[in-house]
Amino acid sequence: MLIAQLSDAHVRPRGVLYHDVVDSNAALVDAVAHVRGLESRPDLVLVTGDLVDHGQPDEYAHVREILEALPVPYLVIPGNHDDRENFRRAFADHDYLPRGGPLHYCVDDHRVRIIGLDSTVPGHHHGHVDGAGLDWLAATLAQDTAKPTLIMLHHPPFVSGIPYLDEYRYFDGASLAAVVERAPNVEAVLCGHVHRSMVRRWAGTVIVTCPSTATEIDLQLAESAQSSSHDGPRGYLLHLWDEREGMISHLVQMGDFAGPYPFA
Repeated sequence: MLIAQLSDAHVRPRGVLYHDVVDSNAALVDAVAHVRGLESRPDLVLVTGDLVDHGQPDEYAHVREILEALPVPYLVIPGNHDDRENFRRAFADHDYLPRGGPLHYCVDDHRVRIIGLDSTVPGHHHGHVDGAGLDWLAATLAQDTAKPTLIMLHHPPFVSGIPYLDEYRYFDGASLAAVVERAPNVEAVLCGHVHRSMVRRWAGTVIVTCPSTATEIDLQLAESAQSSSHDGPRGYLLHLWDEREGMISHLVQMGDFAGPYPFA
């Protein structure tokens, strides 16, 4: 099974730029076109939060229009820039989304089970799942401890070392890890939020973060570092699952580069 992961599109109203400098809308259009152009078509697309920038209905109308060009079904979770209720209304036809409360869900229609976990805290930018959400996750994972499972989670529950990202990370990672580590079949936890590709061993599985289709947040590890981003490189992830080989994740960078050359 081949799964594409897009994240952090930060779509704005039509004609408006992200932070007044980046055309995030056109960038998502490019990302969707890139997915459509893959030689091996994904079976499913996962979109791991911050679909829009201000949580406004007109932003959601535009992101829906762009995502409808995907050639395969897609699943969504909100991020800290999304408004949960506007998000719910915008994707009301996505029957897997619950009608009230946090947007936790499980989709078991594919060879890999997908669990969406809503880590948004309305009015804040950090991530958290409350006790009821952790209980739901534990019960859902316990229903099948054999089928390969992916967890979608916007906020990575670890310290990245980039100071201006860690100020609004998922803070109580230990409580979440205590639930996840009891499930031996979690292939990976797929996150967004950090606008970079990161990999970390965690809770008996692996966390992989997806780059943004809009901007890349700069890698700065000094404690005194100030917030900084660049207009690219943009990218997304492809996750390939095989019943014999398990899951492998590939970083896909979008852009024009010299080649192909006849060597490997």
